[in-house]
Amino acid sequence: MAKALFLILTGKENAARADLGLISASRSVERKRYDDLKVVFFGASEEYITELSGPALDAFKILYNAGAVDSACIAVAERLGKKEKLESMGIKLLPSGERIAHYVNDGYQVISF
Repeated sequence: MAKALFLILTGKENAARADLGLISASRSVERKRYDDLKVVFFGASEEYITELSGPALDAFKILYNAGAVDSACIAVAERLGKKEKLESMGIKLLPSGERIAHYVNDGYQVISF
């Protein structure tokens, strides 16, 4: 099996796509479809996840509780004014470029939503 990095970029501009990424990732974790699965939030998704509800919120909780949520981009969080909210959700804020490179260099396949 492979290792997967779910890179969630989409936000409220296409909520259905963002939700699809979260739900697909959570189901993959639950069904152990990959050797390892991590999620990085980048861009518009960082604002979107602070306002989740319904199935998307349930999916986020599954990912978080499974340790699959790696981080969100600190620069974007600061620019959007979401740093404190994301930190209060327990999300690490790190440079996303470095996190993506880390996972690619470690053999993860990137799946973006």
